[in-house]
Amino acid sequence: MKIPVSFFPASDCSLLVKFGEGISLDTHKRVSLLTRLLLNEKRKVIRNLHPGYNSILISYDPLATSHSELEMVIRKMLEQDIQAEPNNRSVEVPTCYGDEYSPDLKDVSKHCKLSPEDVIRVHSSAEYTVFFLGFSPGFPYLGGMAAQLSVPRLAIPRTNVPAGSVAIGGNQTGVYPIASPGGWRIIGRTPLRLFDASGDPPTLLQIGDTVKFVPISKSEFDRLSQYR
Repeated sequence: MKIPVSFFPASDCSLLVKFGEGISLDTHKRVSLLTRLLLNEKRKVIRNLHPGYNSILISYDPLATSHSELEMVIRKMLEQDIQAEPNNRSVEVPTCYGDEYSPDLKDVSKHCKLSPEDVIRVHSSAEYTVFFLGFSPGFPYLGGMAAQLSVPRLAIPRTNVPAGSVAIGGNQTGVYPIASPGGWRIIGRTPLRLFDASGDPPTLLQIGDTVKFVPISKSEFDRLSQYR
């Protein structure tokens, strides 16, 4: 099925490109492809790219191009045959569910009418795709969560969510890479460092990566934390 594309001027130096209305793996592939093509754009008029679930916000040099010119360039890019996706990585994220690392697990269990053990089983049995990074550096918005785990965000967000917290917000799941405020429901924590400003790249996960949460014990969490 062909996904419709729309263009919206977002400011005097930015253009929003939107693919359809929904969230799907096919839409993600279109966003990912266009992101790669724009990163390789030879004229270098692009200042920044902000890919989302079904859109890309493009910031550009207004002295070098315009909304209409950039739209024409993008339409020609999209007419090309869709190339195969690059070999994205499969990343296992060890996660300690329970204990002090899961303050919202019981509430999620009650809302979903599942036992805590079933919440863990369902969450850790899925294979997720990193649709995009946002909110804070390296925060992965993951597609592929089972609908039965969908829960509302907290009515009052926490002022401090520990780095590594694995959480659910609405029909999405993700991992907080750094300590920050947040309103998602925390069901576990990983000892992995998802963001390192001195790293190259600084983020552990990239768009298109496949993620699998692997349950670990508290003692294993403590052991792995020693090597962060």
